[in-house]
Amino acid sequence: MRYLKAKRKGLFAIITTIIGVAGVAVGVAALLTTLSVMNGFQDDIQKKITGAQSHIVIFGQLPMTAYHALEAKVTRDPDVEAVSPMVLGQAILTVGGRSMGIMLRGLDPDAERKVSMLEKSFTEGDWSVRKRPGETQPPPPIVLGQELANNLSVWVGDDIILVSPQSITSGMGIFPKMKKFRVSGLLKTGYYEFDATAAYALLPDASDFLGLGGSATGMEVRLHDIQKAPRVAKRLESMAGFPYTVKTFADMNRTLYAALKLEKMVMFIILILIVFVAALNIASNLILLGVEKLRDIGIMRAMGATPANIRRIFLWEGFLIGTMGIALGLALGFLLCWIIATFNIVELPGDIYYVTRVPVSIHTGDIIAIVLGSYVLCFLATVYPSRRASSVSPVEAIHYG
Repeated sequence: MRYLKAKRKGLFAIITTIIGVAGVAVGVAALLTTLSVMNGFQDDIQKKITGAQSHIVIFGQLPMTAYHALEAKVTRDPDVEAVSPMVLGQAILTVGGRSMGIMLRGLDPDAERKVSMLEKSFTEGDWSVRKRPGETQPPPPIVLGQELANNLSVWVGDDIILVSPQSITSGMGIFPKMKKFRVSGLLKTGYYEFDATAAYALLPDASDFLGLGGSATGMEVRLHDIQKAPRVAKRLESMAGFPYTVKTFADMNRTLYAALKLEKMVMFIILILIVFVAALNIASNLILLGVEKLRDIGIMRAMGATPANIRRIFLWEGFLIGTMGIALGLALGFLLCWIIATFNIVELPGDIYYVTRVPVSIHTGDIIAIVLGSYVLCFLATVYPSRRASSVSPVEAIHYG
């Protein structure tokens, strides 16, 4: 501390110390702010995904008798909160001469609201079909994603045709299987991939359309704690056995999560370079200190100080500069995160991002990684100056210092 606060020759030494502290602070603040914003977007995406999907899905052909038997086993797991049957298949939606491939999902509305937030995503309509005058038996209901409906110019009350990949063979030849549905509602989950490609029908209607004879193609599972999804999925997979496949929400969106993880890692590596540059300033400051205090080092060595004692002085000074920079950087990073989260500084287009302000989420693991990474760089910056100062000969230091 005495060497750090002592008056040095000229302003250059003081400026290099300030630059070293400021550089570490800016690097740490940039790391913390950037990673927190990326965490905010990732948490927001995960919230939207788990709002439209369950935490775990067990895939496999499930007649109702087999479904109830599996349901009894799954619900005995202490981490399982609720389950729901589902049907998943592909189809072609046709209306007014326009066609689009979609993912058809059949569900039971009463059971579905226990495993996802899909019921709260309705922007218009519900599961009830509107009858037209003189109509005795209306088509079964279907709910479309808001973006899908906008792309096809379909509104609540319109009739659409679903074309199944399966075909029907008759005496006239082979024809595609088609069925009329009536749009009963529109929903917006906030996740574009779901809203632009998914359509939802009642479980019996979807099962009949896909030729499953009333069977389900999977079971949705909701957990008390989403963080336990990977461990619970392994337990359920061993319990269900062949031929069932168990996947978590992260497995079903593996490409997206892999891209987010890679992007976060690359940003960490790029921004840690700011701290690396600041660490070089610390190294230059300590080298300058060693030159200025050459006579002092020689006198201390002559009085019995060992090279290890000299090294420790330089290591501690580098540690103090790094600590001040890291502490200031964390304070500045927390302040920036609070400002971004509180004030709408950067306004996002809601039709693209489904949020109007930048989300921020500070994770403890990121703070630990930033602090440890910064300390490692600051320590490495002190290795050469400390070794150089400790290797000075006492006689030469006193003579030429």
